[in-house]
Amino acid sequence: MAPTSMKWDQNSLLENGFVRDEDERPKVPYNKFSNEIPVISLEGIDDVEGSDGVKSRRAEICDKIVKACEDWGIFQIVDHGVDARLLSEMTRLAKEFFQLPAEEKLRFDMTGGKKGGFIVSSHLQGETVKDWRELVTYFSYPIRARDYSRWPDKPNEWRSVTQEYSEVLMGLACKILEVLSEAMGLEKEALTKACVDMDQKVVVNYYPKCPQPELILGLKRHTDPGTITLLLQDQVGGLQATRDGGKSWITVEPIEGAFVVNLGDHGHYLSNGRFKNADHQAVVNSKSSRLSIATFQNPAPDAIVYPLKVNEGDKSIMEEPITFMEMYKKKMSRDLELARAKKLANEKEQDLEKVKPVENIFA
Repeated sequence: MAPTSMKWDQNSLLENGFVRDEDERPKVPYNKFSNEIPVISLEGIDDVEGSDGVKSRRAEICDKIVKACEDWGIFQIVDHGVDARLLSEMTRLAKEFFQLPAEEKLRFDMTGGKKGGFIVSSHLQGETVKDWRELVTYFSYPIRARDYSRWPDKPNEWRSVTQEYSEVLMGLACKILEVLSEAMGLEKEALTKACVDMDQKVVVNYYPKCPQPELILGLKRHTDPGTITLLLQDQVGGLQATRDGGKSWITVEPIEGAFVVNLGDHGHYLSNGRFKNADHQAVVNSKSSRLSIATFQNPAPDAIVYPLKVNEGDKSIMEEPITFMEMYKKKMSRDLELARAKKLANEKEQDLEKVKPVENIFA
């Protein structure tokens, strides 16, 4: 189980299971930014009328998003209509929360299966190596399922600001899903309907500065299980993406006021593999802490996961329809099993290394 509170120092790094295997450690600096990830303006997204053979602004935006999803499964959006004041307030209050004394944060400790609140490293049980982060999780949709007792009440305004933030981002996410639906040749509500009763989770990540960032990850390599994720990040840098199975990485350049949009596994399956699920991780640094706010848009647990459209001559990338909860559990079990198998293999190799000198004596 991840520790509920700790000091972010050299002793913590070495004693609490944060050091990654060499093949998992960062390959690219946190601040060596790439411009490979498209930055797409949503200005005019509701303009559906073209003229004189010229595409409408919405069609142009759709083309850019489709290309980004086919190439990376990740892109950035600007001119999205979310008030800069709201973004600033959400970020400011989040930073203030993580500066609170440990006992204040631990009033919302979410260990032991509590739904929402504060934790260190990860809410997942059985992780073999820990992530260098603190986080707060809000289960924000469906609204009827909100448990405000699990929403931190300090700083004073954070609860109300988070509520406004989650509602605004739900609207923005649905707008992006409309464009993706149209790109697949479906009615614009198709992806939203496939989510049934859309679930939303807001996760606020705080990555403390680290004495040896070359040894650890702020957040391990993964793809998100849901439909899409909208990430607001500060200007420090640390989000990284790969599209070749982790052989090479790029650091996504932070843009003031932009959202990074990641396509998740659910979106990947609904598109029958046409759109990539973004393969990404977060790295840290020794100079400053970093903050990011991820809003996960997921289908309802009982929503059916299966391609919405299979083109003539193609096969479905899924053998059979399953529920999102079944898909999620399989993914988590597989990831944990792979991590455990790797750990056992490393331990076996270390044991063999210890035996070698003895073998040499009797050679």
